[in-house]
Amino acid sequence: MLGVSANTLRSWERRYGFPQPRRSPGGHRHYALYEIETLRSTLAETHNVSSAISLARDRGEGPSSPSRLAAALADFDETKINRLLEESLTLRSLERTVDELLLMAVEALHDPETDQPNPEYEFAWRHATGWLSAMKRLSPPATRPEGILIFDASTHADLDALHAQALEVMLRRAGLPTLLLTPRIDASRLGRAVRALQPAAVILTGRRASLDAIGRLMYAVRSTAGELTVFDFRGAVPDTGASTVSRLGSRPAAACDLLLEKLRERPALAGSPAALATAAGRQ
Repeated sequence: MLGVSANTLRSWERRYGFPQPRRSPGGHRHYALYEIETLRSTLAETHNVSSAISLARDRGEGPSSPSRLAAALADFDETKINRLLEESLTLRSLERTVDELLLMAVEALHDPETDQPNPEYEFAWRHATGWLSAMKRLSPPATRPEGILIFDASTHADLDALHAQALEVMLRRAGLPTLLLTPRIDASRLGRAVRALQPAAVILTGRRASLDAIGRLMYAVRSTAGELTVFDFRGAVPDTGASTVSRLGSRPAAACDLLLEKLRERPALAGSPAALATAAGRQ
């Protein structure tokens, strides 16, 4: 994007402290696109590295940054909100747009001190929910046999609910069939849904269900599907140290990647009765 080598970019980071990447768990540099875009435009204007970096710093965040989107959400400006999201999608993947832009902007308007949302946050939450629903409808058909059952114990306007919805969109885009339900359903009538999905894994998310309710659900699921892997997303199950539940963390993109990695570690899934029945039903 900048027309320079990776070594040159690293030398700018050491000498000027810009652009400043964050690091992945494996140590890889992840650059903010607004910094790269801003630096590209200032380099074209100045043709001088130090001047371009100084100017890029002065200009601050670009149009598709979380702070700009949060400001548009706080102004209830739907036209600007949609434009910023569309601009982000031209530079980022949908997964990064959701994780690094949309969710962060909504989180910036959330007041953790109260259960009553302010108007700006509720508007932002509703807009994000609608946008994610549209992305879910646009997801391609499932291409993998491993069904993923998600139990979301959050409520209206919970950040957890938004993250659960984002995770489902990402799993769908990764080719996995999903079904998202709440723990409030009648567990005795869960069998038909489980047989239709044939899940290879269950994800528990949201923090508003009791352990007893979760236990009843898991008993009902396993009565139909047999043993399967159970994952926690964003602290739905208290971490007592004795739990056998695998942790997916708190961010949907990382959670999706980790889940896919766990599925790859279980090649037997591809030949399991559940997977074979699902594949046969789709042919």
